[in-house]
Amino acid sequence: MPDGDVVIGKSLFSNEVKRDFSRKGDFYVHWGYNHSYYDKSDINFKGPGYDFTLKSVVAHDRQSPLAWNYLNPGLITEPQYNLRVGYFIKDNYSVSIGWDHMKYVVDIPQSIATYGTIGSEISTPSVPTGSFAGTYNGQKLNWTSDQLRYEHTDGFNYLNAQIERYDDIWVAPSHETSLTLETGIGGGPMIPRTDAHLFDQGRNNHWNVAGFGVSAEMGLKFYVSKHLYFQNTTKVGYVNLKNVHTTGRDNIDKASQKINFVENLFAIGYEFK
Repeated sequence: MPDGDVVIGKSLFSNEVKRDFSRKGDFYVHWGYNHSYYDKSDINFKGPGYDFTLKSVVAHDRQSPLAWNYLNPGLITEPQYNLRVGYFIKDNYSVSIGWDHMKYVVDIPQSIATYGTIGSEISTPSVPTGSFAGTYNGQKLNWTSDQLRYEHTDGFNYLNAQIERYDDIWVAPSHETSLTLETGIGGGPMIPRTDAHLFDQGRNNHWNVAGFGVSAEMGLKFYVSKHLYFQNTTKVGYVNLKNVHTTGRDNIDKASQKINFVENLFAIGYEFK
Protein backbone atom coordinates (compact mmCIF):
# COMPACT_ATOMS: atom_id res chain seq x y z
CA MET A 1 0.00 0.00 0.00
CA PRO A 2 1.74 3.23 -1.15
CA ASP A 3 0.12 5.50 1.47
CA GLY A 4 -1.04 4.46 4.92
CA ASP A 5 -4.37 6.28 4.55
CA VAL A 6 -5.23 4.89 1.11
CA VAL A 7 -7.88 2.17 1.05
CA ILE A 8 -7.24 -0.13 -1.90
CA GLY A 9 -10.02 -1.93 -3.75
CA LYS A 10 -12.90 -0.53 -1.71
CA SER A 11 -16.02 -1.79 -3.47
CA LEU A 12 -19.76 -2.33 -3.25
CA PHE A 13 -19.11 -5.86 -4.45
CA SER A 14 -17.72 -8.68 -2.31
CA ASN A 15 -15.04 -9.70 -4.78
CA GLU A 16 -12.63 -12.21 -3.26
CA VAL A 17 -9.44 -10.87 -4.83
CA LYS A 18 -8.54 -7.23 -4.18
CA ARG A 19 -6.15 -5.05 -6.11
CA ASP A 20 -2.69 -4.73 -4.56
CA PHE A 21 -2.12 -1.20 -5.92
CA SER A 22 -3.92 2.11 -5.59
CA ARG A 23 -5.08 4.31 -8.45
CA LYS A 24 -4.90 7.46 -6.34
CA GLY A 25 -2.78 10.03 -8.19
CA ASP A 26 -3.23 8.35 -11.58
CA PHE A 27 -4.27 10.21 -14.72
CA TYR A 28 -6.31 8.65 -17.50
CA VAL A 29 -7.31 9.45 -21.05
CA HIS A 30 -9.73 7.66 -23.33
CA TRP A 31 -11.08 7.98 -26.86
CA GLY A 32 -14.17 6.35 -28.29
CA TYR A 33 -17.33 6.61 -30.35
CA ASN A 34 -21.00 6.90 -29.47
CA HIS A 35 -24.58 6.41 -30.53
CA SER A 36 -27.14 8.86 -29.17
CA TYR A 37 -30.91 8.73 -28.82
CA TYR A 38 -33.25 11.69 -28.30
CA ASP A 39 -36.68 12.09 -26.78
CA LYS A 40 -39.25 14.14 -28.70
CA SER A 41 -38.72 17.83 -27.95
CA ASP A 42 -40.30 21.24 -28.54
CA ILE A 43 -38.41 23.79 -30.65
CA ASN A 44 -39.25 27.49 -30.52
CA PHE A 45 -38.27 29.76 -33.41
CA LYS A 46 -38.35 33.49 -32.79
CA GLY A 47 -37.48 36.65 -34.68
CA PRO A 48 -39.02 39.61 -36.53
CA GLY A 49 -42.46 38.60 -37.78
CA TYR A 50 -42.59 35.16 -36.17
CA ASP A 51 -42.71 33.36 -32.86
CA PHE A 52 -43.80 29.75 -33.17
CA THR A 53 -43.16 26.40 -31.50
CA LEU A 54 -42.97 22.95 -33.06
CA LYS A 55 -44.23 20.37 -30.55
CA SER A 56 -42.86 16.86 -29.96
CA VAL A 57 -40.35 16.98 -32.80
CA VAL A 58 -38.75 13.66 -33.75
CA ALA A 59 -34.98 13.62 -34.27
CA HIS A 60 -32.14 11.09 -34.50
CA ASP A 61 -28.37 11.02 -34.46
CA ARG A 62 -26.32 10.64 -37.63
CA GLN A 63 -23.80 7.88 -37.12
CA SER A 64 -21.09 7.55 -39.75
CA PRO A 65 -20.93 4.16 -41.48
CA LEU A 66 -18.16 1.90 -40.23
CA ALA A 67 -15.26 2.88 -42.44
CA TRP A 68 -11.63 4.02 -42.56
CA ASN A 69 -12.71 7.35 -40.99
CA TYR A 70 -12.62 5.65 -37.59
CA LEU A 71 -8.89 4.93 -37.92
CA ASN A 72 -7.61 7.64 -40.26
CA PRO A 73 -5.97 10.32 -38.02
CA GLY A 74 -7.18 13.04 -40.36
CA LEU A 75 -10.81 11.89 -40.27
CA ILE A 76 -11.38 10.40 -36.81
CA THR A 77 -13.32 13.46 -35.62
CA GLU A 78 -15.98 13.08 -38.35
CA PRO A 79 -17.96 10.29 -36.60
CA GLN A 80 -19.65 10.83 -33.24
CA TYR A 81 -16.73 10.64 -30.81
CA ASN A 82 -15.78 11.02 -27.14
CA LEU A 83 -12.57 12.35 -25.62
CA ARG A 84 -12.02 12.41 -21.84
CA VAL A 85 -9.10 13.07 -19.50
CA GLY A 86 -9.27 12.55 -15.75
CA TYR A 87 -7.39 12.31 -12.46
CA PHE A 88 -7.94 9.93 -9.53
CA ILE A 89 -8.36 12.00 -6.37
CA LYS A 90 -8.83 8.76 -4.41
CA ASP A 91 -8.37 5.09 -5.23
CA ASN A 92 -12.01 4.84 -6.31
CA TYR A 93 -12.91 8.46 -7.20
CA SER A 94 -11.82 10.60 -10.13
CA VAL A 95 -12.59 13.99 -11.63
CA SER A 96 -12.51 14.52 -15.37
CA ILE A 97 -13.33 16.78 -18.27
CA GLY A 98 -14.63 15.49 -21.59
CA TRP A 99 -15.92 16.42 -25.01
CA ASP A 100 -18.95 14.43 -26.21
CA HIS A 101 -19.36 15.03 -29.94
CA MET A 102 -22.89 13.85 -30.66
CA LYS A 103 -25.12 14.70 -33.61
CA TYR A 104 -28.79 15.73 -33.68
CA VAL A 105 -30.91 15.78 -36.83
CA VAL A 106 -34.62 16.64 -37.06
CA ASP A 107 -36.45 14.16 -39.29
CA ILE A 108 -37.63 15.94 -42.44
CA PRO A 109 -40.28 15.72 -43.87
CA GLN A 110 -42.34 15.55 -40.69
CA SER A 111 -45.93 16.41 -39.74
CA ILE A 112 -45.63 18.57 -36.61
CA ALA A 113 -48.16 20.25 -34.32
CA THR A 114 -47.46 23.98 -34.59
CA TYR A 115 -48.28 26.76 -32.12
CA GLY A 116 -47.82 30.51 -32.51
CA THR A 117 -47.53 33.01 -35.33
CA ILE A 118 -45.75 32.91 -38.68
CA GLY A 119 -45.96 36.17 -40.60
CA SER A 120 -46.21 36.39 -44.37
CA GLU A 121 -42.63 37.71 -44.26
CA ILE A 122 -40.15 37.04 -41.48
CA SER A 123 -36.66 38.12 -40.41
CA THR A 124 -34.74 41.16 -41.72
CA PRO A 125 -34.37 41.48 -44.65
CA SER A 126 -37.71 39.80 -45.08
CA VAL A 127 -38.17 36.19 -46.18
CA PRO A 128 -41.56 35.11 -47.61
CA THR A 129 -43.27 32.17 -45.89
CA GLY A 130 -45.94 31.43 -48.50
CA SER A 131 -48.77 29.15 -47.42
CA PHE A 132 -47.24 28.67 -43.96
CA ALA A 133 -48.21 32.20 -42.90
CA GLY A 134 -50.83 32.18 -40.16
CA THR A 135 -51.63 31.77 -36.48
CA TYR A 136 -51.65 28.21 -35.20
CA ASN A 137 -52.95 26.45 -32.11
CA GLY A 138 -51.80 22.88 -32.54
CA GLN A 139 -52.60 22.33 -36.20
CA LYS A 140 -50.27 19.82 -37.83
CA LEU A 141 -48.19 21.19 -40.68
CA ASN A 142 -46.15 19.05 -43.04
CA TRP A 143 -42.67 20.56 -42.74
CA THR A 144 -40.41 19.72 -45.67
CA SER A 145 -36.89 20.75 -46.65
CA ASP A 146 -38.37 23.79 -48.41
CA GLN A 147 -39.43 25.21 -45.03
CA LEU A 148 -37.07 23.69 -42.48
CA ARG A 149 -33.71 22.08 -41.95
CA TYR A 150 -32.48 21.86 -38.37
CA GLU A 151 -29.51 19.79 -37.29
CA HIS A 152 -26.56 19.97 -34.94
CA THR A 153 -24.20 17.80 -36.95
CA ASP A 154 -20.85 19.55 -36.57
CA GLY A 155 -22.00 18.73 -33.91
CA PHE A 156 -24.17 18.50 -30.78
CA ASN A 157 -21.13 19.15 -28.58
CA TYR A 158 -21.27 18.64 -24.81
CA LEU A 159 -18.25 19.96 -22.89
CA ASN A 160 -18.65 18.48 -19.42
CA ALA A 161 -16.86 18.08 -16.11
CA GLN A 162 -17.61 14.94 -14.10
CA ILE A 163 -16.92 13.19 -10.84
CA GLU A 164 -16.77 9.39 -11.10
CA ARG A 165 -16.81 6.48 -8.66
CA TYR A 166 -15.32 3.03 -9.29
CA ASP A 167 -16.25 -0.30 -7.72
CA ASP A 168 -14.30 -3.43 -8.66
CA ILE A 169 -16.63 -6.26 -9.64
CA TRP A 170 -13.91 -8.83 -10.32
CA VAL A 171 -10.13 -8.85 -9.99
CA ALA A 172 -7.97 -11.59 -11.48
CA PRO A 173 -5.56 -13.49 -9.20
CA SER A 174 -2.71 -11.73 -11.01
CA HIS A 175 -4.18 -8.38 -9.82
CA GLU A 176 -3.47 -7.01 -13.31
CA THR A 177 -6.84 -7.67 -14.96
CA SER A 178 -10.15 -6.47 -13.56
CA LEU A 179 -13.74 -5.54 -14.32
CA THR A 180 -14.96 -2.32 -12.69
CA LEU A 181 -18.30 -0.58 -12.41
CA GLU A 182 -18.01 3.14 -13.15
CA THR A 183 -20.70 5.69 -12.21
CA GLY A 184 -20.61 9.44 -12.56
CA ILE A 185 -22.45 12.75 -12.69
CA GLY A 186 -21.53 15.89 -14.57
CA GLY A 187 -22.52 18.98 -16.43
CA GLY A 188 -21.31 21.81 -18.61
CA PRO A 189 -21.94 24.01 -21.64
CA MET A 190 -23.46 22.88 -24.92
CA ILE A 191 -21.51 24.19 -27.91
CA PRO A 192 -23.37 23.11 -31.06
CA ARG A 193 -22.63 24.03 -34.62
CA THR A 194 -26.13 24.23 -36.03
CA ASP A 195 -26.99 23.84 -39.69
CA ALA A 196 -30.39 25.53 -39.85
CA HIS A 197 -32.54 26.81 -42.69
CA LEU A 198 -35.91 28.42 -42.11
CA PHE A 199 -37.97 29.02 -45.28
CA ASP A 200 -34.77 28.50 -47.28
CA GLN A 201 -32.89 31.15 -45.30
CA GLY A 202 -29.95 29.95 -43.19
CA ARG A 203 -26.49 28.44 -43.09
CA ASN A 204 -24.16 26.08 -41.28
CA ASN A 205 -23.56 28.43 -38.36
CA HIS A 206 -20.48 29.00 -36.24
CA TRP A 207 -20.02 27.08 -32.98
CA ASN A 208 -21.63 28.92 -30.08
CA VAL A 209 -22.39 28.36 -26.41
CA ALA A 210 -26.12 27.78 -26.83
CA GLY A 211 -26.97 26.48 -23.36
CA PHE A 212 -26.03 23.81 -20.84
CA GLY A 213 -26.41 20.13 -20.10
CA VAL A 214 -26.40 17.85 -17.05
CA SER A 215 -25.93 14.08 -17.09
CA ALA A 216 -25.44 10.87 -15.15
CA GLU A 217 -23.70 7.75 -16.37
CA MET A 218 -23.01 4.12 -15.58
CA GLY A 219 -20.67 1.75 -17.35
CA LEU A 220 -18.10 -1.02 -17.24
CA LYS A 221 -14.33 -0.69 -17.50
CA PHE A 222 -12.38 -3.81 -18.37
CA TYR A 223 -8.74 -3.39 -17.43
CA VAL A 224 -6.61 -5.60 -19.67
CA SER A 225 -3.68 -4.56 -17.49
CA LYS A 226 -3.01 -1.96 -14.81
CA HIS A 227 -2.99 0.69 -17.50
CA LEU A 228 -4.91 -0.34 -20.62
CA TYR A 229 -8.70 -0.57 -20.51
CA PHE A 230 -11.83 -0.80 -22.62
CA GLN A 231 -14.99 0.97 -21.55
CA ASN A 232 -18.69 0.81 -22.37
CA THR A 233 -20.82 3.51 -20.74
CA THR A 234 -24.42 4.67 -21.00
CA LYS A 235 -25.15 8.31 -20.20
CA VAL A 236 -28.55 9.93 -19.68
CA GLY A 237 -28.83 13.68 -19.84
CA TYR A 238 -30.88 16.84 -20.11
CA VAL A 239 -29.99 19.78 -22.34
CA ASN A 240 -31.40 23.31 -22.25
CA LEU A 241 -30.53 25.32 -25.37
CA LYS A 242 -31.58 28.95 -25.04
CA ASN A 243 -29.70 30.56 -27.92
CA VAL A 244 -29.40 28.40 -31.03
CA HIS A 245 -28.17 30.13 -34.19
CA THR A 246 -30.51 29.67 -37.16
CA THR A 247 -30.64 31.98 -40.20
CA GLY A 248 -27.17 33.44 -39.68
CA ARG A 249 -28.65 36.71 -38.44
CA ASP A 250 -27.60 35.95 -34.88
CA ASN A 251 -28.74 39.24 -33.36
CA ILE A 252 -32.37 38.86 -34.45
CA ASP A 253 -33.19 35.21 -35.24
CA LYS A 254 -32.78 32.28 -32.86
CA ALA A 255 -34.22 28.99 -31.69
CA SER A 256 -34.49 27.36 -28.27
CA GLN A 257 -35.25 23.83 -27.11
CA LYS A 258 -34.93 21.35 -24.26
CA ILE A 259 -33.81 17.81 -25.04
CA ASN A 260 -33.57 14.57 -23.05
CA PHE A 261 -30.96 12.21 -24.44
CA VAL A 262 -29.35 8.80 -23.96
CA GLU A 263 -25.80 8.26 -25.15
CA ASN A 264 -23.95 4.96 -25.36
CA LEU A 265 -20.20 5.01 -25.92
CA PHE A 266 -17.38 2.55 -26.46
CA ALA A 267 -13.85 3.71 -25.69
CA ILE A 268 -10.26 2.57 -25.29
CA GLY A 269 -8.19 4.23 -22.61
CA TYR A 270 -4.88 4.34 -20.80
CA GLU A 271 -4.11 5.10 -17.15
CA PHE A 272 -0.74 6.42 -15.96
CA LYS A 273 1.03 8.19 -13.09
